[in-house]
Amino acid sequence: MPAPPPPAAAAVAAAAAAAAAIATPSSDSSPLRRFPFRSDLHADQLMLKDIVSNGISGILHKWVNYGKGWRPRWFVLQDGVLSYYKIHGPDRVEVDRVTEKGSKVIGEVPVRRMSRSRNGGTHHRRKPIGEVHLKVSSVRESRSDDKRFSVFTGTKRMHLRAETREDRGKWMEALQAVKEMFPRLSNSELMAPVDGLVVSTEKLRHRLQEEGVNELVIQDAEQIIRTEFSGLQNQLVALKQKQSLLLDTLRQLETEKVDLENTLVDESQRHAEEDESSSRSRQEKYSGSGSDTDEENERQDVAEEETDDEENIFFDTRDFLSSSSFKSSGSDFHKSEIDSDNDEFCGNGSVDGFDDCMKAVGSQYPYVRRRKKLPDPVEKEKGVSLWSMIKDNIGKDLTKVCLPVYFNEPLSSLQKCFEDLEYSYLIDRACEWGKKGNSLMRILNVAAFAISGYASTEGRNCKPFNPLLGETYEADYPDKGLRFFSEKVSHHPMIVACHCEGTGWRFWADSNLKSKFWGRSIQLDPVGVLTLEFDDGEVFKWSKVTTSIYNLILGKLYCDHYGTMRIQGNHEFSCKIKFKEQSIIDRNPHQVQGIVQDRNGKTVATLIGKWDESVHYVLGDCSNKRKWTEPFLEAQLLWERGKPSMYPTRYNLTRFAITMNELTPGLREKLPPTDSRLRPDQRCLENGEYDMANAEKLRLEQRQRQARKMQERGWKPRWFAKDESTDTYRYSGGYWEAREQGKWEGCPDIFGQVPNDQMIDSIASSQI
Repeated sequence: MPAPPPPAAAAVAAAAAAAAAIATPSSDSSPLRRFPFRSDLHADQLMLKDIVSNGISGILHKWVNYGKGWRPRWFVLQDGVLSYYKIHGPDRVEVDRVTEKGSKVIGEVPVRRMSRSRNGGTHHRRKPIGEVHLKVSSVRESRSDDKRFSVFTGTKRMHLRAETREDRGKWMEALQAVKEMFPRLSNSELMAPVDGLVVSTEKLRHRLQEEGVNELVIQDAEQIIRTEFSGLQNQLVALKQKQSLLLDTLRQLETEKVDLENTLVDESQRHAEEDESSSRSRQEKYSGSGSDTDEENERQDVAEEETDDEENIFFDTRDFLSSSSFKSSGSDFHKSEIDSDNDEFCGNGSVDGFDDCMKAVGSQYPYVRRRKKLPDPVEKEKGVSLWSMIKDNIGKDLTKVCLPVYFNEPLSSLQKCFEDLEYSYLIDRACEWGKKGNSLMRILNVAAFAISGYASTEGRNCKPFNPLLGETYEADYPDKGLRFFSEKVSHHPMIVACHCEGTGWRFWADSNLKSKFWGRSIQLDPVGVLTLEFDDGEVFKWSKVTTSIYNLILGKLYCDHYGTMRIQGNHEFSCKIKFKEQSIIDRNPHQVQGIVQDRNGKTVATLIGKWDESVHYVLGDCSNKRKWTEPFLEAQLLWERGKPSMYPTRYNLTRFAITMNELTPGLREKLPPTDSRLRPDQRCLENGEYDMANAEKLRLEQRQRQARKMQERGWKPRWFAKDESTDTYRYSGGYWEAREQGKWEGCPDIFGQVPNDQMIDSIASSQI
């Protein structure tokens, strides 16, 4: 009876006996021999001698990072080491040189690449860009993707993906077979105390004898040393065992983490496809009601600390505020059948018998025909990767980053200010409520107006044009009973000021938008105060909340608004509105909730709704969550979002936004040379002339670089003046009078050729 082989030999023999899922190479004389899979042999068998002598090679995709994603690499398994090389660029490996030594190839290798490698270039072997020693590594398959697997070294994990499921099986078999050549001791074997370990004390004994120490004392000293050494040894063994257990746990957690990330990516892609499908379906059957949109990539609410009661006020408005559960006594408000701008005049529930008086508000203005769609594009739009453009701008202010026009929408930031006034009829109603002596309904309508300005941002992921210094925009809308004017008053920092006059009210603001790019998201923090003043002297002031745009790299792009908006009034009431940030467990995003308080801090009304759909109100304090169901069933409608455009574009512009850059007949002759409608790159983008738009944008950006010089040499805004006491810009008047007379002598041609220093001095001096 032969003696059993030693452990190492037994492992090699077992691996050799377990060998045949991958057979010996065929008789093909090509250096690129296919590594065949033999289904008639056991899956745990492998020709170990081929792996040991010749090695295994092939192309695998390696995960690099979120910016580069999966990249193909040439992998070689030889002598227990898994090495990989680049196959593109100047550092690419000459693949035929690697395989000429008899390496067995897993998977198909492009013949064209191989012929290029064989016919040209130098034939020296490149150094691998990475190596993994399988003796100290573990290999695991992905449970969520049948083509992926990973190699864990104890300090890092390498994620790999094969072309097919069968190729992954072959690589796994080869890697596991090589690992069997290096058997690991079990934890019990590794941690077992070493028998016969002798601690030599001869030097100590000899030294003590020289000093004349008694023999009994020497023996006691030796015993103490052995005891202490044994204790230290046991502690080290225990620490080693704990380290091994922690490493095993770490490997398990890492595998679960990767599987969860893969599942998240798959679910994100699936939800994106579902959202696109449901969006198209909603567009076809839209009947005027607010759309139900479920955003999938939601975040936990960390916008601002509030009390537990305030957090619990957010509930599913879809369930309790459906079209059949709230009252709207003014649902028969006038709606224009022709003008799309009047579609927002929907019903508002009212109290104290003022329904009939309020029905006419917002519907008495004259009809003006405006366009309902953008011009058809002249050229086919080119696709550009957003990540490739802004990956080098992490942490920078995006208002100072120059991007191609493909990332812009055909509107400027000056026009975006006017878009906040899309539902200006709410201010008209607030004005009328104040005339009737109902200050509570006035502030409720003002609050609804402040919320409604965010409705147009849903699905709007393109960047508005950054105005040039001195650029202006006017909007004379008699069909809305208002006229609006805005101007870029400062270049650094970039500040836009606006002024609007309505029937019985005035609205003004200046805005300094600070933006930061954080890799996967963009954060926008508005700086500035919005002021609304009525002719009777009542004034309301508020600031906007934070906006973030998410999933710049992976998943569906979406924006969210979060934070607390406080509307301060100088009379009886004030209002606090909480924009709830999306959370992972919340399937009803975009919720807002607010309260109206009197001077004594008593809550007299509650606001609920969604900033992209509608806002309702209930009189009284509804913060008691045990009693909120019944009163909210009686909630009355304040505002509802208008219908989407019948002619959607990739910019997702609203019906109102489509009209803002229109040059109606006779308007060009009345505009100053600084108006945004006359900006050439923006006009070319609207017309779909993308190459011309890019060329004009580059030309105007060169002019924009001169703006700092103009500002440093004493340039001042033409129509706004800075109030040093409040550090804000106020309209100084004169624009509409100059427009009526057609006198624009003091307005520079900011869209013309790039000015030289002499022209800059001339422009600056004309503004002083």
